[in-house]
Amino acid sequence: MPEISRFLGISIYMYFNDHGPPHFHAKYNEFRGKITIEDLRLIEGKLPNRIMSFILEWANENRTKLMTNWNSLRETGNYQKIKPLV
Repeated sequence: MPEISRFLGISIYMYFNDHGPPHFHAKYNEFRGKITIEDLRLIEGKLPNRIMSFILEWANENRTKLMTNWNSLRETGNYQKIKPLV
């Protein structure tokens, strides 16, 4: 599971050959969540509200890059790191 970004103690991951819909995984301490790329909706897990707001801000700024990584990981296994939330 490649880590594609890390910021404020939050790790963002994507799995190789993961099932749809296109999504990414977020980890913060003992919390985990799965968030869709298209509508930035938490579809699995639980994350603190403040942490979720940081994740959504970052994901909204990087939606195109997230989708590119999703497609690339599925097709070739390659991915690009995405800059953290500053």
